[in-house]
Amino acid sequence: MESDTKNIPWNEIIKKDARGINDADLGKIQEVGSDSILTKKGIINTKLFDIPRNLVKNYDGDVVYFKITEEEAMNSYMRKEEEEYSSIDQSEIMTGDETNDLTTNANSINTNKNEEIVIPLMGEELVVTKKELQDEITITKEPIRETKTEQVQLMHEEIEIERRPVNNLSNSSNDISTSISEDVHPVESKTEIKIPLKREEAEVTKKPYVKEELVIRKKSVTETRQITEEVTYEQVIEPNNSK
Repeated sequence: MESDTKNIPWNEIIKKDARGINDADLGKIQEVGSDSILTKKGIINTKLFDIPRNLVKNYDGDVVYFKITEEEAMNSYMRKEEEEYSSIDQSEIMTGDETNDLTTNANSINTNKNEEIVIPLMGEELVVTKKELQDEITITKEPIRETKTEQVQLMHEEIEIERRPVNNLSNSSNDISTSISEDVHPVESKTEIKIPLKREEAEVTKKPYVKEELVIRKKSVTETRQITEEVTYEQVIEPNNSK
């Protein structure tokens, strides 16, 4: 977008938006002087900029574009708080072809004196938004011990001792007796004879298994809550003009 300022109707750009590089907001144009243009940004924290006219890039009928960034405007062209709004020489305010006489300027000054003063009354409103948080629920498993009893049949061997006299032995037994070696004699001292006996013993092991399953599901529950908060707003206490 090339610079085109020759055909700008300077008397028509009052109250038009002022923009800088990268569409920086420089407020609205308040006054046009022979050397500078006064813009005003904001209502509460008002900022005034005195921008040289040679920094105007172009005008599209709604917006006046300047060849400066917002940072340059803040650092180089913003008025200090103690400076008055009317510091631009009213005799330098230009209209149209920049040839208006001092009479026109004086009329413009008188008109400005009769302008309304707008005082904004501020208030607060509740703006309730939602944000997602995450809570945790802890499920704890703990061991429960109980005693269980099972019945099991166990086998064991016992001995039975039967005494019988030799003279009552059968013929086959007699044959066995006669076959015993003649070298065998009664024991001369206490002798132990060990006879193996079989028995069953219970062996206990524990085998884990899934007794039951615990199924956990999450579901969304919506509830309505009342949010109460104190807000502040301004009101005007009108002065008493009666004497």
